[in-house]
Amino acid sequence: MTDHPEYGLGLQDNTELLHRISARLADRFSGVFAAETVERYVFESYTALARTAKIKAFLPATTEHFANDRLHALAKSKGAVTSDVPEVLFVCVQNAGRSQMAAALLNVEAKGRIRVRSAGSLPAAQLDPAVMTVMSEMGLDLSKEYPKPLTDDVVRASDVVITMGCGDSCPIYPGKRYEDWDLMDPSGQSLETVREIRDQIHTKVKTLVSSLLTKETTLP
Repeated sequence: MTDHPEYGLGLQDNTELLHRISARLADRFSGVFAAETVERYVFESYTALARTAKIKAFLPATTEHFANDRLHALAKSKGAVTSDVPEVLFVCVQNAGRSQMAAALLNVEAKGRIRVRSAGSLPAAQLDPAVMTVMSEMGLDLSKEYPKPLTDDVVRASDVVITMGCGDSCPIYPGKRYEDWDLMDPSGQSLETVREIRDQIHTKVKTLVSSLLTKETTLP
């Protein structure tokens, strides 16, 4: 085990727990990544989430989920694992509204046939309450979701990257399909307006699913 005083942000209180998370993930990715690589990703993920997390008690659980997803993305981008489904990344500024709605709606529409991620260029501390409300009206519970920072590994692993108002903060790599969805930011908007944004996203998501799952369609 390695000490990581350089990461800070309350890390000392959770060091042992993060080492246990690292051990679990190292076992999961055995033969793909060295234990040291897994541990570095766990501690980096904790630090990235801790910068904006509002409820620190949830950090260990969200760290494990985030680190696991990043490691899977890294493995795919390096060719260490393969994926038989398209992978889509939604990116907005705070990962608290538009990209979260898009990811949830795509998961529903794709029914497991597309791997979905979301991230933010400047992630917020928590999801927008209005967004959670309008999604719950559709029977979609976002209470376990959390804003995630945009990382290079998830971009590299994605086949399709869809941005929503985050400008040029998303790195561009060849061989990927990029789209920019021009949608209003739901932050500070009325529930009626957020519902309209949700419905606009839903329409775009349905079109995306059709384009990705049509047999004749090939990704870049």
